[in-house]
Amino acid sequence: MLPVVFPDSTSLWLFCLAALALLAIPGPAVLYIVVQSAEQGRKVGLASVGGVHLGSLVHVAAATAGLSALIVASAPAFNAVKYVGAAYLVYLGIRKFLERDVGVDVPVERKSALQRAFVRGAVVNVFNPKTALFFLAFLPQFIDTDRGGVWSQVLVLGLTFILLGLVSDSLYALAAGTIGSLLRRKRTAVRYVSGGVYAALGVIASLAKRN
Repeated sequence: MLPVVFPDSTSLWLFCLAALALLAIPGPAVLYIVVQSAEQGRKVGLASVGGVHLGSLVHVAAATAGLSALIVASAPAFNAVKYVGAAYLVYLGIRKFLERDVGVDVPVERKSALQRAFVRGAVVNVFNPKTALFFLAFLPQFIDTDRGGVWSQVLVLGLTFILLGLVSDSLYALAAGTIGSLLRRKRTAVRYVSGGVYAALGVIASLAKRN
């Protein structure tokens, strides 16, 4: 049976401080959430947050099981994940460009819209190889291999990061939704900006390197 070891309190506090500092810097996932929230409202933005961090949970599980290291070490596997994720983002951008405008009074916070935002957020993050790279590069700095139970330390730190991310990303979603309510009457402009952001994120994802 594998030993279960939790990070010591000092390492955990240092990890939380470092994680909060990193989360304060908006990355591609935050940009995706902000666009969703600004365009479709806070509920859709929060659904995107849930989806993104479901994707993060998949990466934490993969890191705990050692699968992330295998993906990063294998060029074909890394490129497959990278290009699937990039293609999906570009697809979302093209769909947004071709989408028809709807009236400002049409409700967008329907159950289907929330489910769609959740699923898209999960897919975007699961197929983002930079997330796997991040966990492989960041988590080991706070793990004490001499204490054993490396897998359980990775799991605890990963789950802690997700909890902190849920809080910070939800704040971004709420803020973007509030500001977005003032912009939603300019739906055509918002739609093209959203499409451009998705396409740009796809291009950026396609350029990710293993090192």
